Amino acid sequence: MSDRQSEPILLPLSTRPEPYPPAVRQRLELDAKEIIARYPHPRSALLPLLHLVQSQDGYVTGTGIEFCAAQLGLTGAEVTAVATFYSMYRRTPTGDYHVGVCTNTLCAVLGGDAILADLTEHLGVAPGETTADGAVTLEHIECNAACDYAPVVMVNWEFFDNQTPESARALVDALRSGDQVRPSRGAPLCTFRETARILAGFRDERPGVLDGEAGAATLAGFEVARERGMNAPRPDAPRPDSEESR
Repeated sequence: MSDRQSEPILLPLSTRPEPYPPAVRQRLELDAKEIIARYPHPRSALLPLLHLVQSQDGYVTGTGIEFCAAQLGLTGAEVTAVATFYSMYRRTPTGDYHVGVCTNTLCAVLGGDAILADLTEHLGVAPGETTADGAVTLEHIECNAACDYAPVVMVNWEFFDNQTPESARALVDALRSGDQVRPSRGAPLCTFRETARILAGFRDERPGVLDGEAGAATLAGFEVARERGMNAPRPDAPRPDSEESR
């Protein structure tokens, strides 16, 4: 065997993430302690802890993963497996406003695909990318259970109902201009990082946060049932196809 053949083959490995600065880590550890105390089993706190580190970094970084693992006695691989399973945990830097356009069937046929295509051109970014000013990250998203108001755009997980390409363009322009924007239901928008902290379980201090309510489209089926005297069967009532009902 030649000397060249006997040389070891070195594979590049990723470096260990840099830890948080002491002041940041101390603050996060206090928050993490409060979160973990809510659960009978510490590892049950992993999902809110991932939101916590996302509120710090704007996405789930290697440093955030190591932090969560240290708080819960887990491995980095175990934390990564969870963080990469759920789409609400971002794996790349995210703008102040995560703008998601639903492209599932109902939203798509009512204009969701057209809205996404229009915003892609208007913002000059592809889905998954962030504008140069760091304000908006565009994304196509799965159904968010607001089909009665399709097509729906969500900004930091807040609903904007019955959108059109024109209204969606006006929305992102307002976000980039720093205007206060209020969703179809609930309180005025906060930033993506602030939203992540709320999702971690900390109090939402925005005025009007509980003002959202079901609208006419959501209640349409209920109103028809009430007008026609329709009621759900009692839990102990026999099924229509059972022997007892014959």
